[in-house]
Amino acid sequence: MRVAILEDYQRASQSLACFAKLAGHEVTVFSDPMRDEAGIASRIAGFDALVLIRERTRITKSLIEKLPGLKLIVQTAKIGPHVDVKACQARGITVCDSTGSPLSTAELTWGLILASARNIAQENARLRSGFWQGSVGYQLAGRKLGFIGYGRIAQRLTRYAQAFEMPVCVWGRDSTLTRAKEAGMNVVSSIEELFSASDIVSLQLRLNPETRGIIKYKHLALMKPDAMFVNASRAELVEPGALERALREGRPGRAALDVFENEPVMDAAHPLVSLPNVTATPHLGFVERGSYEKYFGDAFDAVNAYASGKPIRVVA
Repeated sequence: MRVAILEDYQRASQSLACFAKLAGHEVTVFSDPMRDEAGIASRIAGFDALVLIRERTRITKSLIEKLPGLKLIVQTAKIGPHVDVKACQARGITVCDSTGSPLSTAELTWGLILASARNIAQENARLRSGFWQGSVGYQLAGRKLGFIGYGRIAQRLTRYAQAFEMPVCVWGRDSTLTRAKEAGMNVVSSIEELFSASDIVSLQLRLNPETRGIIKYKHLALMKPDAMFVNASRAELVEPGALERALREGRPGRAALDVFENEPVMDAAHPLVSLPNVTATPHLGFVERGSYEKYFGDAFDAVNAYASGKPIRVVA
């Protein structure tokens, strides 16, 4: 099969041990971001299978119509709204997903929390510029950490918080609250209570039509002037423009971010990247060698399974 791996920014897939699984296929790796639909269609028109890295490439109905030879789409991690599954079904294109691990994203999220609380990035930049101390951060012990959502990543972060002597509270839909209560967690009655009572709020939701834009400016404005908002999930969970406005007005006082709308962000003047009270990374939560071996290994297994006539982890 002719297989295209799309938007592998570092061409990391070729350096993985699992890449050997594709030895029987003709594989092309594209590293540059793809946003122009006509250009994408022209580039990948001759391929039988696409391997997508998370949500980097949008597979729309109109794009699918331009790819008459496409037979298989394999997603590293779970399929999200960036893939029009119904359009794939209508065209007879098989769609498969992959399993993942919460470890790397949980670790990156905790690193962002620490870096923001202690101004690590800013102080590193000062030191490299020939200056000594320029700010005063704060310790995490005793500060309340609030989770919106309580899935696998939040559950792991809870254990980190306990090691740092931080009380934790949770808000979410009914099933989330039930799961949190069963785990012995403190739950709050409303999203407003979580924002106003927490020193750090970490957003831990999956993006879907119900959660898109769930965080409003009015929620962020309830946070304390020295509070921190953390988002290593999806930028679209926050109402457009709400976080920038809230940060400029000083509630919350800082943010730690790994996700942005319209990635990749290639502009140092981006309103969130350029704010001094934001600590940010370029969507690195899952970008770690162990995670890549798992994600790509599963994806390549799905390619081989389809080629042998026995597709696995079929979504559509």
